[in-house]
Amino acid sequence: MTDDETLEEIREQKLEQLRDRAAEEDSDENETTRESPTEPFPVQGSAGLNEAVADHDVVLVDFHAEWCGPCQMLEPVVKSIADDTDAAVAKVDIDDNQPLAAEYGVRGVPTLILFVDGQPVERLVGMQNESQLRNVVESHL
Repeated sequence: MTDDETLEEIREQKLEQLRDRAAEEDSDENETTRESPTEPFPVQGSAGLNEAVADHDVVLVDFHAEWCGPCQMLEPVVKSIADDTDAAVAKVDIDDNQPLAAEYGVRGVPTLILFVDGQPVERLVGMQNESQLRNVVESHL
């Protein structure tokens, strides 16, 4: 075997190793995709909401207030959506996050905004029927 043939064989082996390593890294990245939480989680500020929307494909954001009766009635519905669908559910207390509520034009609570691939696609204001809300969320999964 000549030096050129030996070098070519080594190059081929190295190229194959690089391809294998790249394939492993791609599969590792796919495995680390975060699953949607099965419970609603609180979000603080724009940075927190941006992170939640970036981490999950479909995010239902519940703008609520502790003093709001319809918000309290909606709570079990929102928990059910978080538990039974692949959507993540984020909760934003408008009293603690007034600038964030203003940024999204929330004028009444409860207001639900559905984000898909980082973009708001649906807005629902007021008490929602569970089957109606579930249909809206599942139509974007």
